[in-house]
Amino acid sequence: MTLSHMEMENHTVVFEFILLGIPNTKGHETILFISFLAFYLCTLLGNLLILSAILGDSRLHTPMYFFLCNLSVVDLGFASISTPKLLVDFWTKSRTISLGGCMSQVFFYQFLGSTEQLLCTAMAFDRYVAICHPLRYLIIMNWRVCTILAAGTWVTSSFQATILTSLTFTLPYCGPNVVDYYFCDIFPVAKLACADTYVIETVSFTNIGMVPMTCLLLILMSYVRIIYSILKMNSAEGRRKAASTCTSHLTVVTLFFGPCALVYTQPQLSKALVTALQISADVVTPMLNPVIYTLRNKDVKRALRKLKGGQMTAH
Repeated sequence: MTLSHMEMENHTVVFEFILLGIPNTKGHETILFISFLAFYLCTLLGNLLILSAILGDSRLHTPMYFFLCNLSVVDLGFASISTPKLLVDFWTKSRTISLGGCMSQVFFYQFLGSTEQLLCTAMAFDRYVAICHPLRYLIIMNWRVCTILAAGTWVTSSFQATILTSLTFTLPYCGPNVVDYYFCDIFPVAKLACADTYVIETVSFTNIGMVPMTCLLLILMSYVRIIYSILKMNSAEGRRKAASTCTSHLTVVTLFFGPCALVYTQPQLSKALVTALQISADVVTPMLNPVIYTLRNKDVKRALRKLKGGQMTAH
């Protein structure tokens, strides 16, 4: 038996990991628990209200709101990847996570992150067709196309997440088991593997780098055409209405892609800043998305009022 095999046998296999958590927060667990719980409850309430309002109002059964429903489902899932575990950690001051729990976090983070990127791209295409080809909008964005686009985002993302999670956890982990982050993500976990991580790093970079860049490029191309079409419009009211339908989507795209771009393209950023950016993407953005789509949207406001009226009459 070679020395390396003997060394491998002497190591114990890792069955749980310890999450180091958010840096510089020792002694502030109670206030953080209250803050994160408030964010989480607002996220759940906001997205469930949006879903209920759209599903309950037949006038909102259009492609734009169909994709918005999908986005709300993604946000509900996204907020639930790391926040419940963080709340438990703040409350119990225990930072251990089982191997299965860690695998779940890696899988759902990749799955829902990729789904949101692809959904934002599909929503940009929807806005492009609505503004650049308004007369053919219902022909192009028919329910078959919308269903294929939405199903495609979920299926493609689950396939990508399965590959990345499998590659991450087929690596041998024989100690140490301390993840230098507040949740299990591919790179912090793969660093702990006692084997060469070149394959997983290459595949992850291709997937995590290429997919968002392609999505962002397609979104930008859509908006170049959209802006050109808006500027050509003769009616000021038409320009204002077209611009307002795009503002919400652009804000969501900026909030989602902005932190991701900084985290993955600026390796020299301090750990505290990276964590803050990641928390804003994982915890704050899913809460803000329903607000962004209701603030400027008369149709959603009307549907929410209708929902409230229906609940009051039900009582």
